[in-house]
Amino acid sequence: MEFVHNKNQIAVYTPDYLVVAEVTFPAIDAGCVDVNHTYVDDVLRGQGIAGKLMEELVSELRQSGQKAVLTCPYAVKWFEKHPEHADVLKK
Repeated sequence: MEFVHNKNQIAVYTPDYLVVAEVTFPAIDAGCVDVNHTYVDDVLRGQGIAGKLMEELVSELRQSGQKAVLTCPYAVKWFEKHPEHADVLKK
């Protein structure tokens, strides 16, 4: 499965470019983003795709030096279960 990193979005597309999974994180300011939406289509549910999106997000945030604010309920729960990634969260 290929995760495509776009500006403020990491997504998985079908061969005809339909989004079947994504996490979106619009910029709040130069150093911070708002993780505001996670989506996984029914055909991919139960495969851990949302968690993999979060891991891709953490990697991108670390590489860019940005911090995140969480307003997506899934992201909030995921980071609660993975405190080892709290370094990318804005305090």
